[in-house]
Amino acid sequence: MPSLAPRALESNADVLVSPGYLAGPGDSRSIFNTLDLAPSWTKTVAFGTDTYFTSPCQRVRVANPVESIYGGWTISYAEDPLGVPDWITTFDRKTPHEIVAAFTKTLVDGLHNNFADHLSGGRHYTGTSPASLIARHRWEPVHGSRPFRSVSPDGHAAYQMRVGWLHEYDELLTPEKSTWRMSAGTNPVYTPSWQAFFSRYTPQHLIAAATAVFTDPTPVPRVTDQIPDRHRSLVSVTRRDTSQPNSRSAAALARSAHAQATPVAAPPAAPPTLTTHAGPRRQR
Repeated sequence: MPSLAPRALESNADVLVSPGYLAGPGDSRSIFNTLDLAPSWTKTVAFGTDTYFTSPCQRVRVANPVESIYGGWTISYAEDPLGVPDWITTFDRKTPHEIVAAFTKTLVDGLHNNFADHLSGGRHYTGTSPASLIARHRWEPVHGSRPFRSVSPDGHAAYQMRVGWLHEYDELLTPEKSTWRMSAGTNPVYTPSWQAFFSRYTPQHLIAAATAVFTDPTPVPRVTDQIPDRHRSLVSVTRRDTSQPNSRSAAALARSAHAQATPVAAPPAAPPTLTTHAGPRRQR
């Protein structure tokens, strides 16, 4: 089916948009559903708008503060529930919800045994890394860039890794200093439409789950007026057949699960540190 011009469609038309990283944030209900239904997790609503979730082990906290500087979702993990977080991930308010949903669902599903199933020897371990996923979809490394980054074939999405020494607490306090960043937009490096940040000790399998969706060219469902105006000339749009079920969150998670189940060798040209994520920062 040929691509349609978004402005030629009515504002409430159900469409499929590609690439997904330019489709806009969409509907976040799938993220809330995952957390609302997670066994024994607690939920708190503050100020009538901000939502907070806490895992039963008290190690994971998820915040969706509407009026904060980033909005979106901030997720932290601390082996000592009262201590400084071991890692923090931040998805700003304009991040496509499919990316956040894949990260969150993988987090909730693996937390009960501290992600043992995803570590070497675990039943879900594949060794799949963000770098191998990026290579699979033919993203190009930008040679000589600092931070090191790879850019999507259309030039409108970037995955970057900060190199060199950085005090671990700096990235916990300031998301922009995080080791890994995803971004997309007309200029994804300098003026991105959205950004996601992952501090150094964020588990590799969680970043890989988000990267699988981030790099997947499969169109995602949206309503026409959810597509950002600045992206409308950059995306491919087709009408969606609403007579057939098409859950956005299910599609995102299916893509994530497929990537986790299919190991891919990392490209030899990529720096070794790009495919290696450190383990837990400290044990208490």
